[in-house]
Amino acid sequence: MIRVLICDDQAIVSDGLEAILSTDEEIEVVGLAANGAQAIELAQATKPDLVLMDLKMPVMNGIQATQTIREQLPGTRVLVLTTYDADEWVFDAIRSGAAGYMLKDTPRDKLIPAIKDTVAGKTHVDPVVAGKLFKHIAHENMSQPDSLLAEELSEREREVLQLIANGFSNAEIALQLHLSDGTVRNYVSALFTKLGVSDRTQAAVLALRYGIVE
Repeated sequence: MIRVLICDDQAIVSDGLEAILSTDEEIEVVGLAANGAQAIELAQATKPDLVLMDLKMPVMNGIQATQTIREQLPGTRVLVLTTYDADEWVFDAIRSGAAGYMLKDTPRDKLIPAIKDTVAGKTHVDPVVAGKLFKHIAHENMSQPDSLLAEELSEREREVLQLIANGFSNAEIALQLHLSDGTVRNYVSALFTKLGVSDRTQAAVLALRYGIVE
């Protein structure tokens, strides 16, 4: 059973999402939060597998809430579900630890699989948002990895990069690969240097773009 916490400041949206998700026997809605602060409180109380997070909310926005939830509950994934596709929202959400970014007009037959896949470690990004990410990378002054650079990555670096591309935090990577947090930080830093990037979003998109990871 996948335990989901819904965070949206509009009750009609939360209730509608709860009704949609409740039609799937593999999903259980464990709470409804009206703002980011309440989302953190309910996440601590219910330990959900996934939080469906809106971004622009009162008291505390979804960016801040996502970062705090990911720090306090590394086993809980956050899937953004919002109406906002502006660049600053997209990049800040991903940097805060969101595992995916979907828009509220996503149909039911795509939302439910996205939830299940996100819990399973995959990353779902709305095509509109994905386009912004690629455009962002294209305009960055970064070196483009070629086959030689790809060969320079060790097997362990490839494993770490794959997990970054799948939206895993450093803490989750450490648990997955049975490494210390410090060792993971060193691997991530080395990867950024080799790929010529400055953050996880750039590393993930660049790695996927050039086929370094699947």
